[in-house]
Amino acid sequence: MTESPYRLAWRVTEPIHAMVYFVPEAPEAYERAGLDDPNAGYFASRGAVFGACGPGIVAATFYNFNPALVAKVLPAVWAKTTPAAMLAARLEAAGAALTRGLGAATIAGPEVAEAAALARTAAEAAAAMPQGRPLFAAHAELPWPDEPHLVLFHAQMLLREFRGDGHVAALLAAEISGLEAIVLHVASGEIDERFLRGTRGWSRDAWAAAADGLRARGLLEGDGLSDAGRQLRAVIEERTDRLAESAYRVLGETGCLRLAELTRPMSRTLVKAGFLNPASLGSRRSV
Repeated sequence: MTESPYRLAWRVTEPIHAMVYFVPEAPEAYERAGLDDPNAGYFASRGAVFGACGPGIVAATFYNFNPALVAKVLPAVWAKTTPAAMLAARLEAAGAALTRGLGAATIAGPEVAEAAALARTAAEAAAAMPQGRPLFAAHAELPWPDEPHLVLFHAQMLLREFRGDGHVAALLAAEISGLEAIVLHVASGEIDERFLRGTRGWSRDAWAAAADGLRARGLLEGDGLSDAGRQLRAVIEERTDRLAESAYRVLGETGCLRLAELTRPMSRTLVKAGFLNPASLGSRRSV
């Protein structure tokens, strides 16, 4: 199938946001904000939009993490830092990483400014449709930064959370739990089990039990996807794309293609430089 311009705009631009969960600037900023545990920094920085929250809403909205892992961090971190400090630290880290990765001349250039304006238009359109998207809605209430490269990061972050909430809805409709979703992802051959199981905090026994349940439903054959499993994953992805399109329609297909054209070289630069390399996490958790 030909990729739609709406999905293309999201996929090509996403590294400009996702890199913040892999770069060293993030744990460094979180440590300055009071947290020396990178795992705590991840949950606190992304969950800070809910205020000084406990583990329940984060486990619910992040979806595929073991709730016990989240509970090791929240709400204890709020004795060491504040939600405002963590939000500021995440933006600081994003700015520093993008400057290092793309260079000062690029982030001050017209391409970043144009891409930022397009992405912000889509994100602001999404902000008019927060119903049923709690993680996105909380992020949508954050103030916009001023610098174009930070506007681009912030807009893509909103669009990612908008899409993510829709993805959770698609998984729920398919009766796939967060753990089952990542077991299926690993079974597709697209990602390593050790990375996903470890970063999400699931034991081997819990993983094996989820896999057994998926085999009983005919979604796995051995350790790989069955035909039914491949079909279900395709349906979930199609529904996720469809639910995310509403944010991008304001740009039209031409605007989406232009956004992808502008951000593709930036994202490629970041990827080639290792800004999204899971190996850089070490013992840290990621999205």
